[in-house]
Amino acid sequence: MEQDFRRSMGWLHTWAGVVLGSILFAVFWMGTLSVFDSEIDSWMEPATRLPTASSPLPLETFRPSLNDAIAAKAAFWNVTMPDDRQAVVHVHYRTRQKFITREFNPVTGKELPNSGTLGATGFIFPFHYTLEIGLMNLGEWLVGLASMAMLALCITGVIIHRKLFAEFFTFRPTKKPRRMLLDLHNMAGVLGLPFHIILTFSGLVILSTTYFPGSVKAVYPNPRGYFFEVNGLTFLPIKPGKPGASVASLDKAASYVRNVWNEAEPHTILVMNPGTTTSRMAFFRQSDRQVTVDRDVISFESPTGKYFSRSPAPHPIIRAEHFLSGVHLIQFHHWALRWFYFILGLGSCVLIGTGFLFWLAARRKTQESTFGFRIVEGVASGSVTGIIIATLVFFVANRLLFPNAHIFSQDRSTLEIWAFYFSWLATFLHGWIRPRRMWIEQSATIGVLAALAALLNWITTGDHPLRTLFHRYLWPVAGMDAVLMIGSVLALVVAQRLSRRARLSVLLSVPLRKRLE
Repeated sequence: MEQDFRRSMGWLHTWAGVVLGSILFAVFWMGTLSVFDSEIDSWMEPATRLPTASSPLPLETFRPSLNDAIAAKAAFWNVTMPDDRQAVVHVHYRTRQKFITREFNPVTGKELPNSGTLGATGFIFPFHYTLEIGLMNLGEWLVGLASMAMLALCITGVIIHRKLFAEFFTFRPTKKPRRMLLDLHNMAGVLGLPFHIILTFSGLVILSTTYFPGSVKAVYPNPRGYFFEVNGLTFLPIKPGKPGASVASLDKAASYVRNVWNEAEPHTILVMNPGTTTSRMAFFRQSDRQVTVDRDVISFESPTGKYFSRSPAPHPIIRAEHFLSGVHLIQFHHWALRWFYFILGLGSCVLIGTGFLFWLAARRKTQESTFGFRIVEGVASGSVTGIIIATLVFFVANRLLFPNAHIFSQDRSTLEIWAFYFSWLATFLHGWIRPRRMWIEQSATIGVLAALAALLNWITTGDHPLRTLFHRYLWPVAGMDAVLMIGSVLALVVAQRLSRRARLSVLLSVPLRKRLE
């Protein structure tokens, strides 16, 4: 640490970014993609590309799957109704062996074939806050540590840049790479500063029970009580009951719920311990027209269909948590805001990536041959362009693998994840093996893979641009393909310019006499 306060903040800003920038980029990249997780699911699961139903199906349509859950002695059974972003009906239940997901056509009620993929909601979104490291919640702790570093980076960034807002309007792409990177870094930082702080803070609040379990235990003797209250599950816990009981009419209970909610539709229907004498069924209200995650839940006794309870109005602190959750998870349906989140999320990735690149450019002449510089350079390549390549490989694998593909006794979803991790690891190795060409080659790889993913979607599904533009229910697929193609063009342009700059640098390093010869 330096004696001067501003230089001390500069030291903290530099090393917090270098040490934790890799995790931060992964978190913001996956979080940005999660803004359109349902749309990515539609792209990765062609069978779910269906027109929106004009009216909801009777809930009794899904009674056979409920009976299957009862026969399997499932701990719960729930059905999620379609909305503007997902057209199909999702049914889930958990047995002692595994978690089962089934999807149904919202018009006919027929079960759709298994997609065989985790998609964005099953892989990309959980990766955003767990890094897919479940051991002792280590992934969530790393994300929390990186989030605290992000808040420190935002504060120290404001301190060390005396003319921060003036620098926001300064971008000199024709200057030296180091100057251009700093300008881009400043612009991305100032433009998204409120976004960075709010999203980072709200993410910490959502995972606060992981980081501060003692605060929950101080108020709730049983921590599960906090979970029940936050999620509106006041009808839990349920004492073990005897098997053999039936489940009352779902539609009759749903009719009562609609009357209470002034004809608002339930979004999720949950049956706990189905088939037992103490079973409960609960209806969760649709809350996609507001920012706050509404936990209005009405529950019934499953065997009799008798009204049991309604979740009480939340405590102001719990309601504040619901609002922050809504701000972070963006479950409300507002397309302009959703694109705003997506663009600012990409800006966060630009902020972190240019921070890495500026650090490398500032030290390349003096430290290029040192071990530490080479380590950071390799880590930067895998952390920035590498995870983008891995994500595109994930999409390409989804389009190339057959629905029932099995290799080495691994199913299709596992193979897609393997493709992600193996390609990601390869980008780190590539950065260490070819440091002088890695940014050019990885940028070109991004361009090729993005175009290939869009092309494979057109070939394997027949949903090409001429078709998707004329069918409203295919617009999410068209949007995904459009983003892929735009990203491909941008990546190839970057690769071409980096290649030209590299050739020019080599030419200028050759003595004038040899060049004339």
